[in-house]
Amino acid sequence: RSKRQRTAKSFGDDFTVYLVDDTPKSISEAYASLDADYWKEVVRSEMDSIIANGTWEVTERPYGCKPVGCKWVFKKKLRPDGTIEKYKARLVAKGYTQKEGEDFFDTYSPVARLTTIRVLLSLAASHGLLVHQMDVKTTFLNGELDEEIYMDQPDGFVVEGQEGKVCKLLKSLYGLKQAPKQWHEKFDKTLTSAGFAVNEADKCVYYRHGGGEGVILCLYVDDILIFGTNLEVINEVKSFLSQNFDMKDLGVADVILNIKLIRGENGIILLQSHYVEKILNRFGYIDSKSSPTPYDPSSLLCKNKRIARN
Repeated sequence: RSKRQRTAKSFGDDFTVYLVDDTPKSISEAYASLDADYWKEVVRSEMDSIIANGTWEVTERPYGCKPVGCKWVFKKKLRPDGTIEKYKARLVAKGYTQKEGEDFFDTYSPVARLTTIRVLLSLAASHGLLVHQMDVKTTFLNGELDEEIYMDQPDGFVVEGQEGKVCKLLKSLYGLKQAPKQWHEKFDKTLTSAGFAVNEADKCVYYRHGGGEGVILCLYVDDILIFGTNLEVINEVKSFLSQNFDMKDLGVADVILNIKLIRGENGIILLQSHYVEKILNRFGYIDSKSSPTPYDPSSLLCKNKRIARN
């Protein structure tokens, strides 16, 4: 064994960034921080969405009922250069306190496969289809509950004079076990009632055609890709979705699941160079020397003259 003195490897420089995290863990911590005004704004916006949606009603707690807890989750969305792009706050139910068979039953919800998205993009390239994108705001608030669920009133918004009461959930909420399932059922019911058919191979793909025109929708949780033969049918679908859900129109699809789309005369190019750069920036390796991967192209290979032995 070598007697060379070994030195322990230090990973301090790589992981120090994770030791400095000023993201608040509670609403009181958020309101006491230097960014209090920003946090108050996004918290108020979240509550406005919940109230406008009719997510719950404050009522007396039924005898023997143990309500589900809830908490505020805060996040700062950063740009590649590390500056803050957006503050986000979300009220989340503590789904881990739910009891199976009482607070929830089935929880399965389909998600569009990446293979499906690639196939649809291939069809768009070969048939000249337009590709647009929309985002569903407060996605899981749209689902309707089948179960009777009671939840604690959220911190910072306990109704004065009704401190002992609880929230009876009328619609789904982030964090609930069945939230993804209820959202997909709501979306599915809305589209099929408007004449859309469901693809048998992928339950997150819907289509409608007639009169030489056609449109295809692909749902990936809260992202919706719209493939259409012309701009008129796409705008018609956008209008329909906006009438039923709180939507954000992202226009022509540019980035899908961290995959950048570049459309040219000969097809659609898919690349993730911007995502790789984002990761390198995050870990501080953007200025590192490149490595010949998977192999140095300048290497000269010679024929193996070794004779195999039986």
